[in-house]
Amino acid sequence: MFLTRWGLDQVTDSATLALTELVANVVRHVPGRRCSVLFLREPYGLRVEVADGVACALHAKVPEATAERGRGLAVVEGVTDRWGVEERRDGKTVWFECDG
Repeated sequence: MFLTRWGLDQVTDSATLALTELVANVVRHVPGRRCSVLFLREPYGLRVEVADGVACALHAKVPEATAERGRGLAVVEGVTDRWGVEERRDGKTVWFECDG
């Protein structure tokens, strides 16, 4: 809905998949499953931030072919233009950007 109003229909599929992966990581790895999600309309397109209260280093990895998990951040990397992690004293924010 926001993306349509912002004229960013072309990034809807990528943003939806990336956000789903980040929230799934919260459900799997964050005690209490609490997070905040922020959507930002930027001059270049869209930025989405998912913040939680667990501080840890994250990186995209290539899991073994038979692994049932471990592809989430690789998916985010594959469907967005940029992504990263900002560590904070009280947790982290994982973000991605999609150019519109």
